[in-house]
Amino acid sequence: MGSTSDSSIVRLNIVNSDRAQSDVLPQPSSCSVLMQGYVFIDRDGTHFRHILNWLRDGIAPSLSDPDCSELLREADYYQLLGLKERIKDSRIEACEVEAELTRVDVIKCIQFERVRFRGVNLSGIDLSKLDLSLVDFSYACLRNVFFSRTNLQCAKFRDADCEGSIFHNAILRECEFTGANLRGALLAGTNLQSANLQDACLVDCSFCGADLRSAHLQNADLTNANLEGANLEGANLKGAKLSNANLKAANLQRAYLRHVNLREAHLEGANLGGANMTGAIR
Repeated sequence: MGSTSDSSIVRLNIVNSDRAQSDVLPQPSSCSVLMQGYVFIDRDGTHFRHILNWLRDGIAPSLSDPDCSELLREADYYQLLGLKERIKDSRIEACEVEAELTRVDVIKCIQFERVRFRGVNLSGIDLSKLDLSLVDFSYACLRNVFFSRTNLQCAKFRDADCEGSIFHNAILRECEFTGANLRGALLAGTNLQSANLQDACLVDCSFCGADLRSAHLQNADLTNANLEGANLEGANLKGAKLSNANLKAANLQRAYLRHVNLREAHLEGANLGGANMTGAIR
């Protein structure tokens, strides 16, 4: 803990609390919001004690995954970058401990003609640069898996949990991601031509420069997704959520955008030639 010369006292005005006001001496540079000196708080107080403990002692709690997600949202609200990184690191470490197979185990399995990892926990392991084409990962837990430059052509990820995984420059042609959770995944430079991403959670995903020609994205949630420079020619985006999506310089020629809400999407330099925009909101 730094001295008072390095830190400032912050007065917290907490709504619906037994303690209407509380003074906290935060760690140096811990939070730009709290460093303003006075913060009005009108939020769910379930995890606020963890925020206070972090400010006082720099201690991050060990919580269940759902509670970690909630605390991560609180840390984001207060701009506690150190706490956010600590939570993310602990989740990755937990995934690595929980993984049921290693990279070596997977390499042994793919020597066989038909490979299924349905429902298997492979979270946190490195599967980069392998040939995993046609492999069935349906219902598997694949959080924070490293798939960079992996050949996954025609692989199945139906209802898989791929949150935070890295698919950078991977081959994902004709893959099935129906109903999959890809929140925060990195798919920059991937080949997703003719892939099926219907009903998938693609919130906060990066598709920079990705090839999504003729991809199926019906009802997919692309909120805050980065599709800058992506090729979506002929892609079907009917019913997709594109709130705050970055589509700058994207190729949307002949894309199916009927009834899609583009009001909050960023379309500077996007090519919409021949796109079906019937009923689209701009």
